[in-house]
Amino acid sequence: GAVEVSVRSPVACWFSAMLYCFGGSVLSSLMLAEPPVAFLAKGTNIILASSVWYLVFYCPEDIFYRCFAFLPLRLLVAGMKEVTRTWKITAGVAHADSHFKDAWLVMVAVGWARGAGGGLISNFEQLVRGVWKPETNELLKMSYPVKVTLIGAVLFTLQHSQYLPIARHNLMFLYTVFLVVSKVTMMLTRSATSPFAPVEAALGHMFFGLQKIPSKVKGEGAASSNGSSVCDPSSSEQHRDGVKKRQAKKTE
Repeated sequence: GAVEVSVRSPVACWFSAMLYCFGGSVLSSLMLAEPPVAFLAKGTNIILASSVWYLVFYCPEDIFYRCFAFLPLRLLVAGMKEVTRTWKITAGVAHADSHFKDAWLVMVAVGWARGAGGGLISNFEQLVRGVWKPETNELLKMSYPVKVTLIGAVLFTLQHSQYLPIARHNLMFLYTVFLVVSKVTMMLTRSATSPFAPVEAALGHMFFGLQKIPSKVKGEGAASSNGSSVCDPSSSEQHRDGVKKRQAKKTE
């Protein structure tokens, strides 16, 4: 989707869009102590991203955006984006392994950052636009793309370390098919629910005792704690008896 514009400066808007597009390169470079501006050396990518940014935000009558709002074209672009996500993850894992040999956590972290950097760096990108929304921190509440990228980083790290008995191209094919199918399904059904939601709920309940309390039960609990005299007949009777005794003492 298009980056939300909250500032009038075209420079800030352009820089925000570049961070969103190349956030994976910036974040992974910072993690490996490399120049974070290395992505600017790829002039072709910068020109392409800048052209798309300009057409999305400044095309007359929003013609460019309306064309890509056409559902079949949106599905095609979304599928292409998921294909590039796979390549970014594998490139990040291999790049981390060249710096830190067989360092699993580093490989997972860099692969995750390379594939989902736009989401992980979103808070800084918001600051560039003059917006501060700490509740949107992806580490506090991960979105589906960030979650599925983390899973992919773990899988490709295991495969790269030869602990997963599957060929690299086969894993890339299966993972990409899963990404495309799940993304297209979510877009067609207009569902924001993650496919991992049932698994997450089961694992959270198993290992951490997390469980969702229905709103009806919460309402009943609040009513019982705030107004026990209404819910408990015996307590209401005791209250009336106490009032009668106090009145009798006053009359005496």
